[in-house]
Amino acid sequence: MPNSSHHPQSSRAHEARQRKATSHFADFLSTLLDSAFSIPGTTIRIGLDPLLGLIPGIGDYLSNLIGSSLLVLATRSGVPRIVIFRMAFNIVLNMLGGAIPGIGDLFSVWFKSNVRNAQLLHRYSQDPPPASTMFDWIYVITLISGIILIMTVLLFGILWLLTNLWKYVA
Repeated sequence: MPNSSHHPQSSRAHEARQRKATSHFADFLSTLLDSAFSIPGTTIRIGLDPLLGLIPGIGDYLSNLIGSSLLVLATRSGVPRIVIFRMAFNIVLNMLGGAIPGIGDLFSVWFKSNVRNAQLLHRYSQDPPPASTMFDWIYVITLISGIILIMTVLLFGILWLLTNLWKYVA
């Protein structure tokens, strides 16, 4: 009996299921991080991103690191590199805005970088996605590494600033 996994129709069905799963995961992740909960008595929706941002230092780091996984999904979905760069820029804006004490969490509630990135992923996903090249992966790994580097420098800068301020206060 021939192997049905090599049948073109079976392959297309598998690719369609994979695209649907990627789309669902992007929606789940962006909702979880940006709009999972409604603030009672308002139409404002928030997610874990601004809530994690309340944890000094590490909260913004974690939420932006999780949000960076959308870059991997975008690469697997054949999103053009310029759009992936735009998605990375949204993450960096969210990270920089979120670093401002007090105001940063309000910025995250308003900006919703993960929802924006999921929308970009949906809009620019190619059907069927082209095969990812080594350059695509190097590009995305470099972007994510740059985001992690910026987040780490920002985290240590804030910790250094707080430590020095504490010396003057105490």
